[in-house]
Amino acid sequence: MRKLLSTLFLIATLTGCGGALKAEKKLIIFHAGSLTVPFKEVGEAFMATHPGVIIEAEGAGSRTTVRKVTELGREADVVGVSDYTVIEDLMFPDYADWYICFARNQMVIAYLKNRARYAEEINSENWYEIITREGVRYGRSDPDADPCGYRTLMVWQLAEKHYGVSGLYEELYKRCPPENVRPKEVELLALLEARELDYAFVYRSIAEQHGLDFIELPPQIDLSSVEFGEFYAQAKVELSGKEPGRAIIKEGKPIVYGVTIPKNAPHPEIAIAFVEFLIGPEGREIMASLGQPPIFPAIANEKEKVPKELQYLLTSR
Repeated sequence: MRKLLSTLFLIATLTGCGGALKAEKKLIIFHAGSLTVPFKEVGEAFMATHPGVIIEAEGAGSRTTVRKVTELGREADVVGVSDYTVIEDLMFPDYADWYICFARNQMVIAYLKNRARYAEEINSENWYEIITREGVRYGRSDPDADPCGYRTLMVWQLAEKHYGVSGLYEELYKRCPPENVRPKEVELLALLEARELDYAFVYRSIAEQHGLDFIELPPQIDLSSVEFGEFYAQAKVELSGKEPGRAIIKEGKPIVYGVTIPKNAPHPEIAIAFVEFLIGPEGREIMASLGQPPIFPAIANEKEKVPKELQYLLTSR
C-alpha cells in the first residue's frame, strides 16, 4: 500500500531555463487532506514550468484549513477545500469573494481485506448490517473540522431513507464512539493498518490513492450524483459557525471541491498561475488519474470576480 504522505511537503527550488515567473518566489498552499496527493503531483508539474518557485503546502480538514486564515491570521496564497461551500461559509466576505469548483468525488467504505472483520461478506447492499455487528469497529472524521466528517453523517441519514430501516442513523452514530473519530479522513488510514478499525468512511480518491479495498455505495447515498441532488438535500448536519457559539446547518449536496485565492495572499501572481495550471489541461489530467474527476469547464460562483487571467477557463454557476 502506498505510504501515507505527510500533510506538510516542501517542493525544493528546481533549476532550469525559462519559466513564466521570477526566480526564488514562494507559493503557500493550504488544502484539504484529500488533496494532499493531487496537489503534490500538480505542484511538481507546476514547478517544471515555473523554475525557481518554492511551494509550501499544508493539509488539514477543510474547515480547519480555512480557519488557519480566518481565525489564526495565517497567510496563504491558495486555499483548496473538499467542499466549495466552506469558502462561502467561513471566508466570505472578508477573506474571499470568489471560488472555483474544479473536481468531484464520492463517499466509500474503505478497508483491508486481510484485516477487516467480515470482509468476505460485506457489499454495497449489506454494509450497514455488517458494520453494526458486535465487535466491528469503524471510523469517521470530525464534522466540525472536515467535510468528509459531515458527509459521513449525511450518508448515514440518507441510508436510513434509502434502505427504509428506521433508526439506522442513530444506530450507526452510536456504534462509532469518539475514539474512532479523527480530525481528517486520511488519519483514519493508519487505524485501518493497525487493525484498530475494520472500516472507515472516506472519499473514493483516498482509497484509490492509498491502495485500499473499498465498498462503493449506491449513488442515492454516496453524494456523487447531481441526479440525486434533491434526495441528498434531505440530509442535514449542524456545524459550528463563523463565530463561537453560532451554528450553521449544512445540507446534503453532491461532493464538489473548491479553490480560491485569499484577498490577503502574499504572492497573488504565482497563486493565479498555479490555479490556472490546476484547472487547465495538465491539472485536470492529474486530478482524473488520482480518482478525483475534474469539472470542465470549471465553475465560478461569480466569474467577473475571478482574476481575469483565469476567466477564459471558467463558466458561471
